[in-house]
Amino acid sequence: MTLSICTAQLNFVVGDMPGNAQKIIAAAREAYAQGTRLLLTPELAICGYAAEDLFLRPAFIAACDDAVKTVARETAGLKGLAIVLGHPQAVVSNAPAFSACFNAASVVRDGQVEQTYAKRELPNYQVFDERRYFVAGSAPCVFEVEGVHVGVLVCEDAWFAAPARDAAAAGAQLLAVINASPFHLGKSAEREATMRERVAETGLPLVYAHLVGGQDEVVFEGRSFALNADGSVACRGPGFEEKLVYAQVHQAQAAIKIEADIAPEKSLEADLWDALVLGVRDYVGKNGFPGALLGLSGGIDSALVLAIAVDALGADKVRTVMMPSPYTADISWIDARDMATRMGVRYDEISIKPQFEAFKAALASDFAGLAEDTTEENLQARIRGTLLMALSNKFGAIVLTTGNKSEMATGYCTLYGDMAGGFAVIKDVAKTRVFDLARWRNANDPYGTGASPIPERIITRPPSAELRPDQKDQDSLPPYEVLDAIVARYMENDEPIESIIASGFARADVERVTRLIKLNEYKRRQAAVGIRVTRRSFGKDWRYPITSKFRA
Repeated sequence: MTLSICTAQLNFVVGDMPGNAQKIIAAAREAYAQGTRLLLTPELAICGYAAEDLFLRPAFIAACDDAVKTVARETAGLKGLAIVLGHPQAVVSNAPAFSACFNAASVVRDGQVEQTYAKRELPNYQVFDERRYFVAGSAPCVFEVEGVHVGVLVCEDAWFAAPARDAAAAGAQLLAVINASPFHLGKSAEREATMRERVAETGLPLVYAHLVGGQDEVVFEGRSFALNADGSVACRGPGFEEKLVYAQVHQAQAAIKIEADIAPEKSLEADLWDALVLGVRDYVGKNGFPGALLGLSGGIDSALVLAIAVDALGADKVRTVMMPSPYTADISWIDARDMATRMGVRYDEISIKPQFEAFKAALASDFAGLAEDTTEENLQARIRGTLLMALSNKFGAIVLTTGNKSEMATGYCTLYGDMAGGFAVIKDVAKTRVFDLARWRNANDPYGTGASPIPERIITRPPSAELRPDQKDQDSLPPYEVLDAIVARYMENDEPIESIIASGFARADVERVTRLIKLNEYKRRQAAVGIRVTRRSFGKDWRYPITSKFRA
């Protein structure tokens, strides 16, 4: 006996319940025509993940209920097709502050909702706030399709032993896990390793259906997969693209074996690039912006953001503006022009010298007798931010900021200046990784927009904000190799200061970097949302008070 399973690895839009329902219906019809009798959708497919405080609105839950009914009605003619459908479901609650609901997975077949499973393990760490919205379930859900008994789990359930064990005890022969698990570097391998533990504990094969797409700061990479009972990978879908992923489940007596295509794994840099491209494409596209614009400085950060933006949106939807100041080196505008030409984007130059002189003249009496310092540096950055936002207001394109994680950590950025904009593309990419990605992109052309887009001199010259004569980043910061390693240990992994010092870092560097992280919380609170690609980003992962005397 053979059961054909399809994982609908699709990109949904939060709050577009009618559109999401139609996407599921179309997938069901296509899969059914291919012989599929079990269709798995991602976690909360009906409403998109994550809908955050929309889950607290009764009208939102009611719209989700209507969409579930639409899927059931429109697929009623696909006789024998079982659809595992992710959606929120209202429950009776005594809590007065909100309308509680389940994070649910319903089995829809022949026009009916046969049974509904409620997610048992509700994550409340990193970017997750599920205990704010959902009530935990307790009972297993096992259903039969084509002679195979399938146990349903929802995402976090499969990271714990009990839900899978209970499904096996209830008669499951195959575990079906529907998921919306945000990407970070290395997460795919962690996922497969953890699911391998569930397979080993239960002796059951497992199919893992995963969401794909960008939603605000998080990205979901797809890469749905299946494991046989021996833990071997039987199926793996592609990463960062929509796909109906098919697998054949062969049952001979009590044994079940899964066969399907296995997409090759990619390098860390390729995964990171795909995540950033998808994050930009979906943020711009799902929010209806006609395009994007950015300040192109001739430096490495803006060069990398430009290359990502063109891969995400196409050259015709990206505009660049070079805004030279009195301290801009000739090689900066030469390299900026060169890169804009290579990428085929619109390029304009607007000198900020007149505005800078006007600001200084307006402040001359107040600043009389005082030396120039970061005040004048920040003036230049804020003039540039004002010009970019004016272009955004006039033409509708979103401003992409170009600051990296190292700058976000230490405050090496200007409020209302280079921080001004709508989306922070490399906000979670450390400076050392910026250089790695630039070199990788010059050696690879994954989206066919042009080889070697970044002039080599941009990569090799010492980084500089060019806000004063002969300025270099390392005048104000430790070497980036040191800085980034300290940030990763302290911020991403919560390593104590003394432990970092004991591992070989100079006390002065560790004290300086960790102090800067604390002092610049107020800036990060006002920063644009940006793409999360590490285990911990300066976004929902990082919730520290601005006003605090404590220093870890």
